[in-house]
Amino acid sequence: MVLACQNISKAYGITEILNNINFHIEEKEKLALVGINGAGKSTLLKIIMKEEEADDGQVIIGKDITVGYLAQHQDSFYDKTIFEELLSVKQNIIDLQEQIRSLEQEMKHLQGQELENALDRYTRMNHTFEQLDGYAFKSQITGILKGLGFEESDFSRPVSKLSGGQKTRVSLGRLLLSKPDVILLDEPTNHLDLNSISWLENYLSNYDGAVIIVSHDRYFLDKIVTKIVELENTRSTIYHGNYSYYATKREEVRLSKYRAYMNQQAEIKHQEEVITKLKQFNREKSIRRAESREKLLEKIDRLEKPQTVNDEMRLTLTPEIESGNDVLLIEGLAKSYGEHTLFSNIGMDIKRGERVALIGNNGTGKTTILKIINRLLPKDSGKIVLGAQVYIGYYDQEHQVLHPDKTIFDELHDAYPNMTNTKVRNVLAAFLFTGEDVFKEIKDLSGGERGRVSLAKLMLSNANFLILDEPTNHLDITSKEILENALKNYTGTILYVSHDRYFINQTATRILDLHHGNITSYIGNYDYYIEQQLVSTSREEEKTTVSKEETINKKDWKRSKEEQAKERKRQNDIKKTENRIEELEHLLSDLEEEMSLPENAVNAAKLTEISEKQEAANKELERLYEIWESLSE
Repeated sequence: MVLACQNISKAYGITEILNNINFHIEEKEKLALVGINGAGKSTLLKIIMKEEEADDGQVIIGKDITVGYLAQHQDSFYDKTIFEELLSVKQNIIDLQEQIRSLEQEMKHLQGQELENALDRYTRMNHTFEQLDGYAFKSQITGILKGLGFEESDFSRPVSKLSGGQKTRVSLGRLLLSKPDVILLDEPTNHLDLNSISWLENYLSNYDGAVIIVSHDRYFLDKIVTKIVELENTRSTIYHGNYSYYATKREEVRLSKYRAYMNQQAEIKHQEEVITKLKQFNREKSIRRAESREKLLEKIDRLEKPQTVNDEMRLTLTPEIESGNDVLLIEGLAKSYGEHTLFSNIGMDIKRGERVALIGNNGTGKTTILKIINRLLPKDSGKIVLGAQVYIGYYDQEHQVLHPDKTIFDELHDAYPNMTNTKVRNVLAAFLFTGEDVFKEIKDLSGGERGRVSLAKLMLSNANFLILDEPTNHLDITSKEILENALKNYTGTILYVSHDRYFINQTATRILDLHHGNITSYIGNYDYYIEQQLVSTSREEEKTTVSKEETINKKDWKRSKEEQAKERKRQNDIKKTENRIEELEHLLSDLEEEMSLPENAVNAAKLTEISEKQEAANKELERLYEIWESLSE
């Protein structure tokens, strides 16, 4: 164990964020913290780094264990170049190298014992230098910078002149180069392109230390982590596996809890019905049985109804105006900035109903293409033709047209006054705004929440061709699933740019790969694109799976028929038993009346006969009660 969180609790005022959080991480283990925005993931990382104090509990770090941290937002200001900034991490090696060179010069003038002593020191220093990878640290810096998407021409750029995303990449490079025993990463892929993300996946998978990651990139988590800690409703749950395992297991656990709750409710209802029926028989024995069951029912530890997550798009958004079959045609498109050519002579042809993902490395011009289509940037040359009845709806993080003082509900209702309140609420619910949440003001929302409002507003517009630039930025996993379902149910046409491979895989019907100024089209999702990048794989497994499923379905059908037959017999036996109980109830009632007749009061033989009949009827009735209760279970 290199690091452990024990009973960590944290609240801001009356708002509880973390409650009794427990988990640990072993040497070389890769762990992910997942949960919706606001669940406390970043707060927990800050508590581990002692940037914030926990209200209760403690963080235990092993002896001599070093911890490195990459925050989501970088406030640092560097006055060095990119290469110098990473070089400063290895200052101890640089200093040692200078000492070795200085000693070499000094030994030229020494003799005898002094020279022998100096040679001993020289040998020890060289050994330490080799242990610290002194001969390789500059190539390590170059490898990390290139892996994170920097060209060699960037190495001499001042860090102070970089964008926020580029500074985050420099900070990530510094952290990786320092090689701490435990790395804490808060959204490390936010500013990386696909190639850089793949490089980081490989680097972290083979990293010799432990890693704790907060990320909404599900594909990234799938490749790296072996343990998931889910933060939900202030509590933590541990899953041993990658993201796909966690997602499946989480649904199994939630379904299991829901089934347990529903089964208990069904059992409670059934027992109440049995109790009512026993009371209706109105015999002393049946009433005692009913009272016994009532006592058992009172002792049941009743389960709380599990909280359900509204993560499915429950309505289909259809544009009012349908476009023609030809939506967008681009031919010979070119764009340069000075002597730097982004792309030249590229083209694309998008048809109605397609969901097209435009992918490529940072700086290849993806966002530029979207802006040119939307006439936010001029093209250098080429032709852009929109089809008949095509109306564009454009979304990016910079151009969200929202009114800060309006509520979420008013934002949509004012934009579409003819829409009923119910329709507005249904649309907002589909984007995860329910109950009183719809009356939150825009200015109080997080970036991800504003993004969801903008997307909801956009998808209700008259647009039938949505152009989206990084629509999943700042969205948590649940919000991404909402958007995925929304886009899959959208009946118009979509062109989008995204670095979220899981999202692309779920939504794209075609992928356009912008690489070295050229576009290559792949009909399929991201997995298909990867297959085509490598080699086509055999489909035999799929055929085997289909065959197995058919066999299982036949067995399930046969089993279902057998269970239906058993249930029909059970119901028939219950009915027969109830009819016989009713007959015996009437018989016992008649025998009581016969016993009380004056002429029988002095007839000993008759009284004996009646008494024997009563005893037999009561015995049979007792047996039938047991049979009826057994059948009712």
